[in-house]
Amino acid sequence: MSPYRSRPAAVALGAAVLLAASVAVPRAAAADRDTALTWYDATAETVAAAGAPTQITNSRTWAIGWLAAARATRSVPAGVERGPYQRAALAAAVHRALVTLVPGRTEQLDATYRETLDAVPDGPAEQRGVAAGERQARLLLASREGDGLDPGSVNAPYPVRPAAPGVWQPTPPAHAPAAQYGNRVAEPFALTTPSRFRLGPPPALDSARYAADLAEVRAYGAADSTVRSARQTESATFWLGSSLTLYTEPLRVALSRTSQGPSGQARLVALFHVALVDTQIATADSKYAHERWRPVTAIHTGTLDPDPDWTPLHTTPAHPDYPSGHNTYAGAAETVLSALVGPRTAPFGLTSPTAPGVTRTYTAWRQLSDENVDARVLSGIHTRSADEAGITLGKKVARYVLSDAGRLLAAPS
Repeated sequence: MSPYRSRPAAVALGAAVLLAASVAVPRAAAADRDTALTWYDATAETVAAAGAPTQITNSRTWAIGWLAAARATRSVPAGVERGPYQRAALAAAVHRALVTLVPGRTEQLDATYRETLDAVPDGPAEQRGVAAGERQARLLLASREGDGLDPGSVNAPYPVRPAAPGVWQPTPPAHAPAAQYGNRVAEPFALTTPSRFRLGPPPALDSARYAADLAEVRAYGAADSTVRSARQTESATFWLGSSLTLYTEPLRVALSRTSQGPSGQARLVALFHVALVDTQIATADSKYAHERWRPVTAIHTGTLDPDPDWTPLHTTPAHPDYPSGHNTYAGAAETVLSALVGPRTAPFGLTSPTAPGVTRTYTAWRQLSDENVDARVLSGIHTRSADEAGITLGKKVARYVLSDAGRLLAAPS
């Protein structure tokens, strides 16, 4: 008997299983799906309620919990039932990772864990699944200690270079210190080095492409723009928030619609977040390798018709322009979802915390990427070159992670 199971619940479950014998296959499939969604929601709630102030740290939490689950569920020992074993293993792995990384949510996570195991029949499958999940979580947690993705390391001090054309400087109104500089020296999950896919340089300041980029941002991204439409303003506002938050629902949609069992479900979430951790590391590497100034600095002080009074629609984040982090995230997310569940899906609605009351409907993952590219220009905070380079970088990192899936998912002996 699991320490997280109550005897009355186990007896009631046994009776229910006997009564439902004639529909065992569909109910088993539903149980598999529900277990994955339960722990997906538990992870999302944990990160939202008590997560770290740095996005990549929270992506790391997702990656550790679900990669441990993917490893624990990948193979089933001989002589035990696949479904119960995998459900117990998935729950145990994610539970152990979350209570270790976010201990303030232990009470809520323990309650969810008890409920999950109450729905798994007692016996060797449950026992061995729990043991496998716990083991893989502990091994992965130990292997990721000191990986440089804690908030203090992520926001390591950045030595700002003297002001010069094209060189990043703190931006108004806060002129805050640079953020996410430490990501560039953090330990990736799959990449051999953070610079593995470092981008080439952004367009030269005297190029026609850069002139066009800056003219577009100046016109469409200004707070008082006369050419940006209401729909475009809505797009900028809709995609303004954290990419981790904005992509939590699309990934859940993909998870809920997949026909894969617990192992495939865990693999989907694990590879998604592993790719996104590595993408954010690669993003910082390129950002701080090139140190390209933001549009607001270029427009205020540049040589192309400077306008010191120009204000972007949204406040510029405190790190360099090239590439756009929102778009590296979008490119990686699109690539993993397209590879593992297909490029298109039935229509789903998406809301945004930065655009209350707005719901947008999508049928393909690429639509989210396309909107991200436009949105950061319309916000006045990125050039289109930085956005498009971000999509390219995110896709490259995600493809690399997917190609390395066999190694990543292999459970240590």
